[in-house]
Amino acid sequence: MEYGNIDDKKLLITQIEDQLKEIRDVDILLENILSGARKLVNADAGSIYEYDHKENKLWIRYSQNDTKQKELAPGEKLAYTSFYLIPTQQSISGYCVLSKKMINIADVYNMPEYVDEEKKERRPYEFNSGNDIRNNYHTQSMLTIPLIMTNGRVLGVLQIINAQDENGHVVPFDSDSEFYISQFAAKVGSIYEYAYLTRQNIDRLVKTAGFRDPKETGAHVERVSSFSLEIYDRYATNKNISEKERERFRDNLRLASRCHDVGKVAVPDKILKKEGILDDDERDVMKGHTCVGAQIFSPVENDLDIMARDVCLHHHDRYDGGNKGYPGNFNYMDYIPATKMPHELDQALVGEEIPLAARIVALADVYDALRHRRCYKSEWTVEDTFAEILSQRGKQFDPELVDAFMQIKDRLEDINSAIS
Repeated sequence: MEYGNIDDKKLLITQIEDQLKEIRDVDILLENILSGARKLVNADAGSIYEYDHKENKLWIRYSQNDTKQKELAPGEKLAYTSFYLIPTQQSISGYCVLSKKMINIADVYNMPEYVDEEKKERRPYEFNSGNDIRNNYHTQSMLTIPLIMTNGRVLGVLQIINAQDENGHVVPFDSDSEFYISQFAAKVGSIYEYAYLTRQNIDRLVKTAGFRDPKETGAHVERVSSFSLEIYDRYATNKNISEKERERFRDNLRLASRCHDVGKVAVPDKILKKEGILDDDERDVMKGHTCVGAQIFSPVENDLDIMARDVCLHHHDRYDGGNKGYPGNFNYMDYIPATKMPHELDQALVGEEIPLAARIVALADVYDALRHRRCYKSEWTVEDTFAEILSQRGKQFDPELVDAFMQIKDRLEDINSAIS
């Protein structure tokens, strides 16, 4: 399956590697690793899994399928999937994790009896045809390889499906494919490891704030991050934003959105853990979490710091500049933690004066807050939630973001149901 010479393939691997090195977030990186691997060996589809060592779970993170994607309208995505399996010898991906070996199958519906003919090692795994049946798709060739850290620990599994020849016919993954994917996996393993550690550091910061605030669970943070990315993706499609700009922004957004409420670490317990609605004085102290969050990410060292600071500081500002939003142009470095902020804004930010990332997280955060029970309110229905957000178009929220939000209602609800 070699349509270019070896030098061309090596150059392609280097180009993909250079692109991946610029990515900080694990999820964005996984998505791009999968795309890069498929491009390298001309595969129609694939999935990438992340391995959770603590819980011994193999989570599917991203799936791609060009055949099914072509059936959708521009800007639409394949159905959101989120599930895990316990790695065992009986599943192909589980066997890959446990053995740390590449598995190359020419036809998953007609697999040989033995993994190793010479040693007469019987094949313990079977192909699960459930996804093919649900998606009306036919998997044939499959190449599965573990992604391994420098210390030998398995980070995840890359699984690519249905190699295609130059005429678009499905063919087995040949020895060239095995070689190139092995080279690729070895190179991206260290990149994945760095992004994994970056995410760990961010999550430790988020967890610290979560210990203080029982309302801000890890699931809430994960949902807001996922919602934010989906809203931006649709917005970027609507605005015809270039692929390069889109990838850079969404990489930072995925991490920055996770940090939106880290400033709550400085809010006194009597306010943070109060059952019921806050009074005006308590609310003015609570508002300070925006400034503390911004202080945590100051001074800024890079574009991620800038976006995280902006998200922390401005995700409660209103698009119309109304006084219910905050903190506006308040000098966040002057704020003293656990004190009251001004009850009314000295100078509000309006419209696009509010950074785009903060406008996105503002919408994602409110959507999540409405759809889930809090100590002071019940869970809102789907219909009431979307009606409320639509009513705030051009008021609390950026109208173009609300338009994008309304275009992906079903996908957002799928994510909301999957992450609990």
